[in-house]
Amino acid sequence: MKKRVLGFLLTAVMAMGLFAGCGPADTGAPAEDGTATEAADTGDAAPATTSSGGKRVAVAMPTQSSERWINDGSNMKEKLEALGYEVDLQYAEDDVQAQVSQIENMIAAGADCLVIAAVDSSALVNVEAQAKDAGIPIIAYDRLLMDTDAVSYYATFDNKGVGTAIGKYIEENKDLKNTSETYTIEFFMGSPDDNNAVMLYNGLMEVLQPYLDNGTLVCKSGRTSFDDTCILRWSQETAQQNCENYLTGFYADEDLDICATAFDGFAYGCKAALEGAGYKVGENWPLITGQDAELMATKNIIAGSQTMSIYKDTRLLADKCVTMVQAVLEGAEPEINDTEQYDNGKLVVPSYLCTPVAVDKDNYKEIIVDGGYYTEEQLAE
Repeated sequence: MKKRVLGFLLTAVMAMGLFAGCGPADTGAPAEDGTATEAADTGDAAPATTSSGGKRVAVAMPTQSSERWINDGSNMKEKLEALGYEVDLQYAEDDVQAQVSQIENMIAAGADCLVIAAVDSSALVNVEAQAKDAGIPIIAYDRLLMDTDAVSYYATFDNKGVGTAIGKYIEENKDLKNTSETYTIEFFMGSPDDNNAVMLYNGLMEVLQPYLDNGTLVCKSGRTSFDDTCILRWSQETAQQNCENYLTGFYADEDLDICATAFDGFAYGCKAALEGAGYKVGENWPLITGQDAELMATKNIIAGSQTMSIYKDTRLLADKCVTMVQAVLEGAEPEINDTEQYDNGKLVVPSYLCTPVAVDKDNYKEIIVDGGYYTEEQLAE
């Protein structure tokens, strides 16, 4: 009989990880529509005015189709405006050329600093060179800008650590170190044009590859490499289609035990595919991982249709990016905690890494609700 092992120790460690993150949150929880609420008066808020001198910060975000990017953008805009900066926030809706055009217009409009979360960083090399020629510093936000020497700093979560946390959760949950049982697993990894996705995959496989090698984990599709499991533009629809194909082609006579996904959207796609194939929560439902702890994902965790997610408090990441912007525009050195991992092909980009935290039904209240990210009322709707 398969065992579900998730002890108190794991919960405690996860909770401790929250406090090892990149700093205290000082904004309100995301509102019901996915946008950030007004910041509470904690006494630690950024000053309403600074010596910003009316400087203009342009923020290029990839899409509004994911809750997390809405929160990222609104959190950053709020904090930058509180410091007295003019903010130009634009979303490209995962359209590469649209983002190129947006950044060109930001440069032409006289941006003093660019913050870029790329749709496809390979398409931005030329426009980044334009920004450098114009003397505009660039900060990469949660997606590394590749093959350019125009980027000054990088603010992100520990992306390899995200993969490691997902892998360790699976390892602990299925007691892979001690079990004599075999578990089936399929992988749903991130976009090939996003360097974060590769790092997440590497962290995940550092944990799980030994169990694939010794037969404790069995991937019946045989698709375990990054190239075979990556999903362009983090598409939920493609993840659902892939899962449907796996279930039809390889699991007609045996249940799929683990969906190792790199994103909550992939978890939603797998959920839909599993429901279509007749899987039942509480019966033969597999372990499903995710990333971002979106509101819907957290509700699914409570309901049992998603097992866990990686909580990335975007309020903290926005804080760090804003302090980077402020330092750059004031001629100071921003806080950095990594100068080794993020080689973009042209230089190793000085970075600040925030700590990701695994959440499930056992610790979501302590970490997410008590931490002020979502309210019990939001999760009950």
